[in-house]
Amino acid sequence: MTSQFFSDQDRANVEAWLKGRVDGVSQIRSVSKFPGGQSNPTFLIETDGPKLVLRRKPPGQLLKSAHAVDREFRVQRALANSDVPVSRVHALCQDESVIGADFYVMDYVEGRNFDLPNLPDQSPETRFAIIDEMNRVLAALHEVDIEACGLADYGPEGNYYRRQLDRWTKQYRSSQTADIAPMEALMAWLDANVPDELGQRRLVHGDYRIDNMLFHGTESRCLAVLDWELSTIGHPYADLGAVLMQWAMPVGPEGRGLAGVDRKALGLPSDAEFVDAYCRRRGLAGIDNLGFYVAFAFFRMAAILQGVLKRALEGNASNPERAKLVGSYVPLYAEGGLKAAGEI
Repeated sequence: MTSQFFSDQDRANVEAWLKGRVDGVSQIRSVSKFPGGQSNPTFLIETDGPKLVLRRKPPGQLLKSAHAVDREFRVQRALANSDVPVSRVHALCQDESVIGADFYVMDYVEGRNFDLPNLPDQSPETRFAIIDEMNRVLAALHEVDIEACGLADYGPEGNYYRRQLDRWTKQYRSSQTADIAPMEALMAWLDANVPDELGQRRLVHGDYRIDNMLFHGTESRCLAVLDWELSTIGHPYADLGAVLMQWAMPVGPEGRGLAGVDRKALGLPSDAEFVDAYCRRRGLAGIDNLGFYVAFAFFRMAAILQGVLKRALEGNASNPERAKLVGSYVPLYAEGGLKAAGEI
């Protein structure tokens, strides 16, 4: 196979690199690119031993701190014996002479992946169990002892939301291709309403949603949380806000939300029920200022999608046509953030 992201020479180089690093591997039988995802190109590597997954940085000029496969590798290795299910990682390569970019290799996890949170084709009981498991894993993630697992320095000290707002504003400006009035208004509101933090310095995933999870083939049990590129040490409500943000979007393959859905009839929890279950699992009395966390999630997703669009326009997207499509949704996400903030 030859492609923009993985050539025949890359295959030969990876085969040589894997020997001695992953038990039971001496030959690569096939390489195929997973179709989803817009950030780090991901490949199924079938060998004469175990099936593996390779995640690499994309080619081209990259934004500073983006596509950090080394961070993905580190956090998944740290979580190997925790209550947060992850794929077992094997080795990280930062020698660009191998395939021209950093990459790492982990186990292939056989499981079910759900693209949509309304879980079509599932029974109400199964829907409830899957979303409740999603809630359980999220609470477990935010209870990880970052000192014990060696992640205390995985993110800087200080106000997480101030740091993130500044970071994503810069990222957005770096990839901006047009003036979007709702985005400007949302950034101004967030800047003026950054909350004081109360010491919840926790591991956060950064892109926690149903399609970044793999579930058992017949049970509701989660087997692996995927795509840790945006993970850091920060405030846990960022992940919770991101879930609620996603659910506020339209139903379907593009919005991937629950807007207008009769959740009770489908066996799905309301936002309030999901938040209550999360708080019970973490021993919290409740969450104040929830609108800010949801608004921030809309802003950050808009900034991410703007970066996806910029890469597509420059010819460096993992999936160019889809990248252009999702990048066009930046104004929609900005408006969603203003609604969550109560500004429109």
